[in-house]
Amino acid sequence: MSDSNFVDYVKIFCASGNGGAGSRHFLRTRTNAHGGPDGGDGGRGGHVILQGNSQLWTLLHLKFTKHLRAEHGECGSKQLMHGANGKDIIIEVPLGTIARDAETGEFECEITEDGQTHVIVPGGRGGLGNDHFKTPTRQAPKFAQPGEPGIESWKILELKMLADVGLVGFPNAGKSTLLSVISAAKPQIADYPFTTLVPNLGIVKYHDQRSFVMADIPGIIEGAHEGKGLGFRFLRHIERNSILLFMVPADSKDIRKEYQILLRELEQYNPELLDKTRVLAISKCDLADQEITDELKKDLPEIPCIFISSHKKTGLDKLKEILWDELNKQSADQTPEA
Repeated sequence: MSDSNFVDYVKIFCASGNGGAGSRHFLRTRTNAHGGPDGGDGGRGGHVILQGNSQLWTLLHLKFTKHLRAEHGECGSKQLMHGANGKDIIIEVPLGTIARDAETGEFECEITEDGQTHVIVPGGRGGLGNDHFKTPTRQAPKFAQPGEPGIESWKILELKMLADVGLVGFPNAGKSTLLSVISAAKPQIADYPFTTLVPNLGIVKYHDQRSFVMADIPGIIEGAHEGKGLGFRFLRHIERNSILLFMVPADSKDIRKEYQILLRELEQYNPELLDKTRVLAISKCDLADQEITDELKKDLPEIPCIFISSHKKTGLDKLKEILWDELNKQSADQTPEA
């Protein structure tokens, strides 16, 4: 997925359809010149609907489609004929998309399942025909309801990528290299900071045809929660990950301190992120000999930790085993008791 094709934020204008007016018609036939009211109801205006599509990974298709208008409902007619409903506008979005009101910022919905739908702008209701207003004392009502007007509104759509494991680390921690080695993903890799400018997803295969999804999030820097670097833009993707895999290179001056800085950035962005399962991978361990590695082990955080080298492919099988076990623990915890 090229950088220019990844879009995770769009602002769109949505307009639902007006409801059709009810009919003010009276029955007139060759044998009945003064029949009663037979005006039908107007049709509903078209909705604007979000629908989840598991085959989409970005909001790119909405980048240049800023205005979406549903059709108006048709008016009712004689012989109690109901006007046709206006055609709905269905906006397909990737799983993990949330919708907010652009003016108030109010959260409206989150699409997490394939085929899931949510009406973000409802169409106007059709008006009732004059047949509804007849009574014993008012047998010939000469009025009907007009249709309700549609609604116009600006909406913000944000994508939070769905992944089992999210990679968290400073730039050049080796996140993209790890993803490229243990999955078929091909993120851009270079020896300078901020090589990764967009999140990348990869499917990591485990034993017996099992697999899980890993997301490479652009590198965080200190102050990312305040908008510094690229972290602020992409921190929201971490919210949807089940496990956070922190990555700190073995040549770091202080592994524990670097881990604490990353943890603090996540906490200041969203304290709920600290409730997620955390695993620490010390990357680039091929740069450290056994003596240095043994020394580093003495001052590691109290979470599952593992030394890995993506270049030499050491520790990767054990890493996948740890991640798979943690994912299974979560599944077991979330399974309701019989």
